[in-house]
Amino acid sequence: MKPFTYERATTPAEAAAAVVRHPGAKFIAGGTNLLDLMKLEIEAPQHLVDVNTLKLDRIERTPDGGVRIGALVDNTALASDERIRKDYGVLSRAIVAGASGQLRNKATTAGNLLQRTRCPYFYDTNQPCNKRKPGSGCAAIGGYSRQLAVIGVSNACIATYPGDMAIALRVLDAKVETVNAGGQTRTIPMADFHRLPGDTPHIETALAQGELITAVTLPRPIQGTHIYHKVRDRNSYAFALVSIAAVIQRDGRGRVAVGGVAHKPWRVETAEPAMPQGASAVASRLMAGAKPTHDNAFKVPLVERTLAAVMAEAKTA
Repeated sequence: MKPFTYERATTPAEAAAAVVRHPGAKFIAGGTNLLDLMKLEIEAPQHLVDVNTLKLDRIERTPDGGVRIGALVDNTALASDERIRKDYGVLSRAIVAGASGQLRNKATTAGNLLQRTRCPYFYDTNQPCNKRKPGSGCAAIGGYSRQLAVIGVSNACIATYPGDMAIALRVLDAKVETVNAGGQTRTIPMADFHRLPGDTPHIETALAQGELITAVTLPRPIQGTHIYHKVRDRNSYAFALVSIAAVIQRDGRGRVAVGGVAHKPWRVETAEPAMPQGASAVASRLMAGAKPTHDNAFKVPLVERTLAAVMAEAKTA
């Protein structure tokens, strides 16, 4: 790990300003992903701004009947919150499907959104990776790609977004609240928060330099059966090959987002009217334009089979 300086911010705007003052600086809260990357020198910030004392750790009802989740609410507290379990079951289930109990105790809501890909070539500093070193190439293209993306890919990157929580937030139409160094706030829909790789895979979110996540808001609860189903190589502590977050009504209508297949949580709203017709009709629209490799072509039919299992489960719920 390379040397760095450290400070503890006292307000969100102060934290944002501190990161702007120090080029390449990073916020740190739980540190469950950042510290690992620093040890491997994949991330080498010269300055860290600790945001743990910013009092962004509350879950509150909003005036419109939704919920506002502070950026520092840890994953365990969020998944176990009575309001989340009752009204946003898909979110609670997605969170407990990820990581381990120890990691969920430390990982924060904002940090979970910002976790970086687990592409093996991103972690191997002896290999070219446009995400780690822009312009160096992508060793994953033509390399080992079983876990990697099959849709929304580019000639520069085929990495996947690794998280579970964000897939549920995408299906719930969550929004991300931020503040910048000047104290201005803005709200970013989850649909726009994570980016596809294009020619700049190192730019992963819509956040500007120094922009700090302060909260995630959920709209009013969505009626229906909330399901999160994760297919992975082992039953715990593994990233998704394919995951499905869905809210399904009794008449078969609903909404669905997919994880493990793209550089961002994957949702195609125009596919959802086909849900009463069955998984095949939805999956063909969801995965239209997929460009899998030889190693991960299985993911395309796996999306359909996993969605079919989710729909069957909803009928018996």
